[in-house]
Amino acid sequence: MFSGFANGITEADQWRLTADTNQGTNDVISTNWERNDNASYGSIGTGMTESSGVFTFPSTGKYLVLEFWNMLVASGDNAQIQASTTTDNSSYILATSFIVTGGSSNQYMSASNQYLVDVTNTSNVKIRWGTASFASGTKILGNTTFNTSSVSFLRLGDT
Repeated sequence: MFSGFANGITEADQWRLTADTNQGTNDVISTNWERNDNASYGSIGTGMTESSGVFTFPSTGKYLVLEFWNMLVASGDNAQIQASTTTDNSSYILATSFIVTGGSSNQYMSASNQYLVDVTNTSNVKIRWGTASFASGTKILGNTTFNTSSVSFLRLGDT
């Protein structure tokens, strides 16, 4: 007998950056977030909540988190975008990180990553993204009309 996941995917949500952000800044991506609001967008469940760049999960379970970023990377920069999680609503640990290296001139580049999160407690388990090694000309690109840089959350099953 199959148990633990009788209802299929019970949470699916997507957020995007509405404007360019974190230019030359090494910090949490804390502003310009919005839930996808295109006419064809379809979520499942109650969805994530976001406050100052920190995302809270709506229910316990195993979540697949997908991230996609478009950036303008300054010449020679080793720009990093890092996902961090907490299990105690306080101390964050690095979950994913990738480096995008600029060439001899400023370049538009994209990067993606994915991460599985075991949400055992919705008050304590959270996720956020931040930047590191962003030179003055490096920034993450955003747009309020379509997904330029976005994150998606899929609850795959029970914890």
